[in-house]
Order: sequence, then C-alpha cells, then structure tokens
Amino acid sequence: MELRIPHTNADWKAYYALRFRVLREPWNQPLGSEILADEQDAIHIMAVEQDTVLGVARMHESAPNQGQVRCVAVATDQQGKGVGKAIMRALEEQAQAKAWNEIVLEARENAVPFYKSLGYHIEQESYLLFGEIQHYRMKKALPLSE
Repeated sequence: MELRIPHTNADWKAYYALRFRVLREPWNQPLGSEILADEQDAIHIMAVEQDTVLGVARMHESAPNQGQVRCVAVATDQQGKGVGKAIMRALEEQAQAKAWNEIVLEARENAVPFYKSLGYHIEQESYLLFGEIQHYRMKKALPLSE
C-alpha cells in the first residue's frame, strides 16, 4: 500500500469517486456533494494499491495550531485492514510537521471505536447528518515533534 497526495486528474477522479461511494451514495446524496468548498486549502491523502484507491482523507487548519480531519473514507472491502489507521497516522505526521498541537474531527457513530483506538476522545455529541447519522466531536493532542 502506498500513501500519496493526489496530483493527476486520474488521482483526483478516483479520490472523489471513493469519497462519494462510501460517504454519500449510501444515503442517496447527489454526485458532487462529496466535494467541499475549501478543498484547495486542505491536505489530501490517498492510500493506493496497484492503481486501486483503498482509502482517502483530508485535513485543514481549523484554528491556530489545530487541524481538522474530514471525509475519511475506506473502501468497504478494505475496512479493518489498517488502511484508515495508516491514513490517520500520515495526517497526524503532517499536522506535527506544521507544529499543530491537536486534531479534531466529527466522527460518525460507527467510527467512534476506530478513532478511540487511535487515541481520540469524545468531546461532545455534535450533529445528525442526513437526519440519521449521529456524529461526535473528537479530539487528540499531538506530541511536539523533535
């Protein structure tokens, strides 16, 4: 598995296709709803194996010294195989390189155990997406890089 930043048109097409397939399509959301207004300001990462995108995620600076992870999506047949963990580790390294001291995210209820296993803790219940997916605001303090 290779972790990389999407660069080519083909990379971006595959990146957004996975995001749509995992995070939007199951809830009958329209194509294009997977693309956010601030994509150009975010750090993007994708996990790829033999030209197949296994997982994607993005992170942006949400406050001074704080990153926010959004749109974490791992292909259904790849979940539980370490793809999400590798992506999150890479984003945390990027945050530390920028001297950010914490990461926040809004986790879907079914993903809370995954984020807890990575050291994130629930701060509060947040919003209900599509009228049915409960989200929780989670946070993790990052150690200072050496």
